[in-house]
Amino acid sequence: MLRGRATQLLGHRTAMGIAVALVVLAALYGGLATFMSGHVASQSTVDGIDIGGMSSREATVTLEHGLAGRAPRPVHLMVSSRSVRIQPEAAGLKVDVAATMDGLTGFTLNPLRMWSHLTQAARLPFALQIDRAKLTAAVTRAAGVLDKPVRQGSIAFADGTATSVLPVAGTVVKVPETVDAVASAWPQRQNVQAVVTVTQPKVSAAEIRRATKELAIPAMSAPVTILAGSPAAPTVVLQPRQYASSLSVTVDTAGRVVLRVNPATLLATIRKVSPRAEHRPVDATVRLVAGRPRVVPAVAGSKLDGRAVSAAFLPALTSTSRTATVGLVPAVPTVTTAMAQRWQITEPISAFTTQFPVNPPRTNNIKTAVATLNGTLVPPGEQFSLNATLGQRTPAKGYAKAPVIYGGRLVSDYGGGVSQVSTTTFNAAFFAGVRITEHTAHSFYIARYPEGREATVSWPDVDQKWTNDTGFGILIQASVSGDNLTVTLWGTKTRDVAAVKGSRRNIRAPKVIVDAKPGCVPQMPTPGFDVTVTQIFRKNGAQVKTVRFTTHYIPEDSVTCTAPPAA
Repeated sequence: MLRGRATQLLGHRTAMGIAVALVVLAALYGGLATFMSGHVASQSTVDGIDIGGMSSREATVTLEHGLAGRAPRPVHLMVSSRSVRIQPEAAGLKVDVAATMDGLTGFTLNPLRMWSHLTQAARLPFALQIDRAKLTAAVTRAAGVLDKPVRQGSIAFADGTATSVLPVAGTVVKVPETVDAVASAWPQRQNVQAVVTVTQPKVSAAEIRRATKELAIPAMSAPVTILAGSPAAPTVVLQPRQYASSLSVTVDTAGRVVLRVNPATLLATIRKVSPRAEHRPVDATVRLVAGRPRVVPAVAGSKLDGRAVSAAFLPALTSTSRTATVGLVPAVPTVTTAMAQRWQITEPISAFTTQFPVNPPRTNNIKTAVATLNGTLVPPGEQFSLNATLGQRTPAKGYAKAPVIYGGRLVSDYGGGVSQVSTTTFNAAFFAGVRITEHTAHSFYIARYPEGREATVSWPDVDQKWTNDTGFGILIQASVSGDNLTVTLWGTKTRDVAAVKGSRRNIRAPKVIVDAKPGCVPQMPTPGFDVTVTQIFRKNGAQVKTVRFTTHYIPEDSVTCTAPPAA
């Protein structure tokens, strides 16, 4: 009985002991779990920074110090050997330490998780905040530097040599894909290869090398001789430096580089090197011979055909003979003898004479302009322009300084006096009855000219223009005899023209000016006024048309110059 009771007591004590032990173990386990919940797993690193076994606060401080020591890592966005640095903050890239710490600590009673927390190494990246709009903008700016247009291969000819440029593929950054690549790599990797689209050149480097060796270098290796195919035509020898500008290369349908010759450029070179290689045609014209108009017949010429020359020149560039044989083709005159005969320039249809004062520089200018104007032809329907005929009046053409009107005052300038040539020609045109399309009277009246029937001229904007609407050609004869200037228009007379001048009106008095400035030109006073001239056309004695010309003259002020004359 006693023995059974003792056994029962012993079993009770054992159970109590086990229960106490279990309670202690549970307390220890719970304490360990509680401790581990506030600490990072052992052997844990974030981007190489060791935070294993640290409390949450210690780990946070350690990560922040580690980032501060490193400074924000820039991204080196790369394409081949080129790179652009992108600053993370400006590109919307930021490390989030708080988000990185999420999940590294926390309470658990799961023995497997606790064991892993104690024994396994964890290598973790930083959690990031990415502003994709800012990152996209940064990558787009970088693409502006990294993008490279495709460079096509080429062969250039200059200064007697051929120079080749090998092709290079082009690259264009694909922005969305590159944004993804940067977001995935940073901050673990600073060097990020941009995602690009590659554009290959149309012609390979091997083809450029072949064309340079087989075509370009032989083409520039020696002179080329051009035989015009006529015993009278001279032989033309072109040096590489002379014909280089006419050469280029192109790509045929098979993708091969071929030589090309520009016909116009080659022909211009031949004409410059050998002007006698062609015989230019001579237009028919009309000249005064023994005081009467005579048709001077046209003369046919011969010329090189640009396309035929380039077609023969091209194979000669790579041949052993380096000789091109070409034929000459007829060159037809622009004005044939028959055309000049149809102009029917047979008689004077108008003439006008003005007198000029003694002024040697002015007289010189008149004679210079007359020599250019004399013999000018105006075919039927064409327009005459005095400025186009004479060109700019310059010392190189023989013009001197003489008085001209500028701003209502006389000043000295090259070509002074040519307005008298203009006025005389204008009156000849007036009485020939041609259609006057542009003329400008002098600003103030000059007594040697008809009132309201005169025209000044100035380069380049003040011009005299008229259109030959007679139906026949007009030959201009201009001459100086003593102090007389005469312009005669020859053609076929189809109309009679008279002029009726009205009386002066709106008369305005001149001012008196005393000028002490150097270069002053004295003036005699002349009143200003308005006047109208009526041009009357008659045919077979009957009036058929009238044209009115109204002119406004300003006063010519009285100018007295007080400055001492120039030495």
